[in-house]
Amino acid sequence: MRHCKHRYQLGVKKEHRQALMASLAGAPFLHGRIQTTLAKAKALRPFAEKIVTLAKKAAQTDDKVKKLHYYRLALAKVRQEEPVAVLFNKRAQEFLNRNGGYTRIYKLAIPRIGDATPMALIELIAADDEGYKKAPKKAPAKKAAEAAPAEEAPAPAAAE
Repeated sequence: MRHCKHRYQLGVKKEHRQALMASLAGAPFLHGRIQTTLAKAKALRPFAEKIVTLAKKAAQTDDKVKKLHYYRLALAKVRQEEPVAVLFNKRAQEFLNRNGGYTRIYKLAIPRIGDATPMALIELIAADDEGYKKAPKKAPAKKAAEAAPAEEAPAPAAAE
């Protein structure tokens, strides 16, 4: 069955989409962040994270043949020498201790002038960035008030 196979079509053919992702993926590796449409940013995230994973695998192995293999796989997807070289030689070491989540998308408040398309920034996350901490959940006041008197009530006396 073909469930969950329809993702990020972007209204173009497969070849055009692959070329678009290749050109978009190289820019964050060189510049750190780029501004694009929200739909393209959401489509770029899994594509770019797979390339970073290839760079991590290459950095973790000592086998030169495997390093070259991972490099060529990334080069086949990104299609530009300079961004792949920067990623594999300089930036891959940053991500060795990070388990996924190498990119972040910020939605911009102002849409694009002309067609009002929602815009976004997509950036590579710094290796030491832990992200946002979730606030601890507080118990509702109503349940806490009901629970306190029940605990303090004396136990019924046992019949002798």
